[in-house]
This record gives sequence, C-alpha cells and structure tokens, in this order.
Amino acid sequence: MSETFYVVPEDKHNALMEAAYLHRGFDAEESACGARFAAYATRHGVRTHNGLKALHLDHLFGSGSHGCVPSAKMEKVESRFAACEVWNANRKLGQAVAYAAIERCIELADKYGVGTVSVDNAFHYLWGGGYVMDAAKRGYIAYTNCTAALAEVVPFMGKFPTLGTNPHSWGFPTTEAIGYPIVIDWATSVIAMGRVQQLLREGVQLPPNAAVDENGQPTTDPAKAKYLLPFGGHKGYGLSLINEIVAGFIGGSTPTVRSRWSDDGDKHAPCFFFQVIHPDALSAGAFAGGKTQSANVKHVLADILGHGNEKCLLPGQIEAQAAARSEKNGGLLFSANEIAAFNEVAAECGQPAWSAAEFKVAQ
Repeated sequence: MSETFYVVPEDKHNALMEAAYLHRGFDAEESACGARFAAYATRHGVRTHNGLKALHLDHLFGSGSHGCVPSAKMEKVESRFAACEVWNANRKLGQAVAYAAIERCIELADKYGVGTVSVDNAFHYLWGGGYVMDAAKRGYIAYTNCTAALAEVVPFMGKFPTLGTNPHSWGFPTTEAIGYPIVIDWATSVIAMGRVQQLLREGVQLPPNAAVDENGQPTTDPAKAKYLLPFGGHKGYGLSLINEIVAGFIGGSTPTVRSRWSDDGDKHAPCFFFQVIHPDALSAGAFAGGKTQSANVKHVLADILGHGNEKCLLPGQIEAQAAARSEKNGGLLFSANEIAAFNEVAAECGQPAWSAAEFKVAQ
C-alpha cells in the first residue's frame, strides 16, 4: 500500500466536500457536517471512512437512491423517559443526525448522569468511532452502534448474508491519563467493506478468511469479494447480532431488505443507538491510595501494559498518532490514488481538479 501521502489543506478539502454535497441537493448545514466528518476521519488516519467513502455510500444508497433525503427534518418521538430520547430521522444525512444525537446525549448526561438517543429511519453515519472520540475528548464515556447499510455478512455456520458489518464504538476520556482518548471501534466482520474498497484502490490483497465471492467461495481478491465473514466466528456473529436486535427494538425491520428499496410495506433504513455517560456517574469515590478517578484509570492501564507488555498498543493510539502527523504536516494526508478519486468528485460538481504536484509530500 502507498506510503507516500500528499498534504491537502483542510479548508480546500472541506470546500470540495461541501460543494459535492450541495450539488447532490443537501442543505448548507448537512454539507458542512459531511465535510467536517470526512476531515475528522482523514485527520485520524481512518482512510476507509473518508470523504470518498462518504460520497460513494451516498451515491449507492443515499441521495442517489432512496436511502437518504436531503434537507429532511428529524422528529422527536414522545417518550416517558427523561434521559432517553427516540428520534425519527426521516432518512436525513447520517453525519448530521449523529452529531446532533451525540450532543443531545451529552446534554442529558450532564443532567442525569447518562443519556441515550435511539434513531429510527436513519442513513448510515460512517465511522462510529469519530463521534465517540469527539465526546471522549470532551470528558465523557460514549458508545454507539448501528445497523449497516446492507446485509453483506454471512452469519457463523451460515451461507447467506443476513447481517450488516454492524460496528460497535466506545470512547473513553483518558486524555488526562495517557494523552489521548481510548477508542475501541470495530466492524463485526473481519474487515469492513470500506477496507475492501481501499485495498482494491491501492492494489492490495485481502487477508485470508475475510470475504467470499458471489459463489460463496473464499477469496483474497478485493475485486471478487462479494460478501464478508464475521471476525472470531461465533463471537463476531454474536456482536453483530446485538445491533440487529437493538435495531429491532427501535423499529428496524428485515435486515436483508435494508437499502433495497421497493413498495413492499417493509422498512429499509438502518437504526442508530447512542449513549453517553458522565464519568462522575460511575465513581464510587474510593480509589486505592487516595487517587483521583483519572489517576486510577492511568494506574489500571499502566498495570495492563506492564509486565513485559510495554510494546502493546491501546485502542485509539494509532489514530492519535495519525492526528499528530496530520497536525505536524499542517493538513490532511491523501495518496495519489485518493487525489485522483477526488478529481472525479470535482468533475461531478464542477470544481477545480487537484494536482498532486501542488501539494507537499507529507513527512
């Protein structure tokens, strides 16, 4: 995979992303949310969920289909629970919905110690880790899961894809303790379809036992990968199943018709779940040696990474290192192939093309 990256100024990137969303009919606020999130993912090295992935997803299942409705208005569903809200997103752009939901969860957590927002009739929000990371940087414990745009994962011991990649994302406010938030974020498949697309773009093979072709045969060729497999066998299957069941309680319907639009009377959109916990709501206040809560968390992590485990990574560490590299270089880092792909976006919305020669090479 390419190790040469070019530094694109963030405002230049965001201007193109906003223009692309506006061209597709989204309003200014939605377009700004889409650009902001794409930049955030790129800054943290999450190339599988950058602006290219966002626009590709929108083309396949969003405004280019029936899965996303530009300028849609969300509705709050009546609930008897003060700390728990339920929203009908009416298929509004997923990033805009997710930003609003995590903000509302924080407001609820400040008041009640914990807050949740469940979202029905959603459109995929891309990288769940970005939302919980943002909350963790602000001092909160945050969690989100969602049902993916498509059922493209074959359940353990099965043969037909009936599950989404169904990610889980946790963020922990550990910046004071270790310098960055711990973010545990994963698809429940061996790899995400975004990774398949990235590896195809970069000419790299898939790991073994990650995907199957249209005939259900294992393949390492990203061009032939049709469906994905859960990680860890029954364990990944179980974690993926959690998302489908949660969505079932929210209002989500048949997984195998998700994003496959027809007038069959079924529901075809994903669901989201968000939760934010204020750290004070968890504290028993009796930390050994009179430590503060943050010092106690640092002590726990130091023990986990001690005893010869000093070379182990913490989840979120790689993203923190990527963010530091982006900051050092003063912009967002893209490969030559990604720049070429962004030029297709520019041509679509009538914006000037980028040239790798105009950008400095990242250190």
